[in-house]
Amino acid sequence: MTLLPRAWREPLRLTDDFGRLVDNMFKSFGDLDVDVAPSFGRSDVYLKDNTLIIETELAGARKDDVQVKVQDNQLVVTGEVRRSEEVREEDYIRMGRRCGRFRRSFPLPEQVADPNEVKARFNDGILRVEVPLKKSPKEGEGVDVKVE
Repeated sequence: MTLLPRAWREPLRLTDDFGRLVDNMFKSFGDLDVDVAPSFGRSDVYLKDNTLIIETELAGARKDDVQVKVQDNQLVVTGEVRRSEEVREEDYIRMGRRCGRFRRSFPLPEQVADPNEVKARFNDGILRVEVPLKKSPKEGEGVDVKVE
């Protein structure tokens, strides 16, 4: 009997093994406070009426497990997504959802009016943070560089 390559026999298992390898590699960066793999919290950041708005997806997170802090000119979002039931890792066919602790940080402009006035709301898996600004950052500031 000819033995097929593992990738043909168990294609989902191979992708899970690779995904786990990449996830473990990025976990080691967590202690360095580096946001290299934002697997939690894809975000939109935009300005509206002198307010910096940051909307972040936190699927599976509960409001009580999410913390928002202004620290060292950054907005820091931390928390944890927990699985609802215990399933042994070897029983999974595919693990596509993420669980565990997360940390995202966003640099804040120097125009922040008052860090105590920052507001956060969590609804339907979306964290919305509003940061009031003294004035909107001016577009076009900087130095033109000649391209040769």
